Amino acid sequence: MVTAVSNEFLTNRAWHRAVVGGRDMILRYTSALEFLELFGGYMREKKIDVYARQHGEFENINYYIVDDFDNIDEQALIEGLSRYYYTHGNSFGGLDIKPENMERFNSVRDWRLNIIARNKL
Repeated sequence: MVTAVSNEFLTNRAWHRAVVGGRDMILRYTSALEFLELFGGYMREKKIDVYARQHGEFENINYYIVDDFDNIDEQALIEGLSRYYYTHGNSFGGLDIKPENMERFNSVRDWRLNIIARNKL
């Protein structure tokens, strides 16, 4: 069964809240960035990536099964930023970071860029 898709909502954040809200899931990858409004999202997007304890009924949700949710929130943000960085020409340039999120974004960004630099050595 297909759950709601993004073009049925005014924002991707509203879409994610409607589909995942109140369920035993945590958004991951680009879905987490879209919900946090760090990335505007893609037009007519149909898939949502989540961490979950079990597979759900919706075919347009990519379920990544985990035993528990300890430390998943930060991991989801880091994964989303990493994926965005690599799929956008090794740049964070298209992200729209709200001022209240800038300090946290900078710490994650710097951490990620340091890992990239070490791997190139």
